[in-house]
Amino acid sequence: MAAVATILVIDDEKDLVRLLRHNLEKCGYRVISARDAESGLKLLRKAAPNLLILDIMLPGMDGLEFLRILRGESDVPVILLSAKGGELDRVLGLKLGADDYVVKPFSVDELMARIAARLRAPGASKGGKPAAVGALRVDFARHEVKVKGRTVKLATKEFKVLALLLEADGKVLSREQLLELVWGHDAGLELDTRTVDQHIARLRGKLGAAAAMISTVPNFGYKLAR
Repeated sequence: MAAVATILVIDDEKDLVRLLRHNLEKCGYRVISARDAESGLKLLRKAAPNLLILDIMLPGMDGLEFLRILRGESDVPVILLSAKGGELDRVLGLKLGADDYVVKPFSVDELMARIAARLRAPGASKGGKPAAVGALRVDFARHEVKVKGRTVKLATKEFKVLALLLEADGKVLSREQLLELVWGHDAGLELDTRTVDQHIARLRGKLGAAAAMISTVPNFGYKLAR
């Protein structure tokens, strides 16, 4: 039987939390919640949820400051909620490490679809079990990469790119596919395929002996040698 995903909701609006809890539990998720960032951080460290729904406007520490702290210690997927619909807030949230951004008021069905998509993260199809190819070993659950037994420190986006290439099982992923899957590309975010190229370059630089495993397919994208 597949494990039930746990979702942490951090929002100070009681009615909204109640609405989210009802719909999330109806979809089969386990829901835990906090009304402020400080309590949410303690709960996150204790419960290790599979996904976080985070409001930007919180009492005390706001959601963006919370996100800065969070990304220093966890790669848990984060969907930001905010009544602010401006591009600046959306871009800042994503640059700080959020995986998606939903503006209030929102469609519950759309949010449920976004949650399901984010939970289909790299490693999910492998049940979180480590995968190894040649000198490269990736532990999805621990967010750990090793090359010939040596631990390699990767940034969040670099890890996601590598994990997606690994899961593609030798198939080519286009730059556009990687941009969508890793950055949740929105035409208004001023991101282009050069962002992917830059991350691939940094990734190769860190992988050392395993760098050559990432092949460039001219005018299209990248693949990982099997």
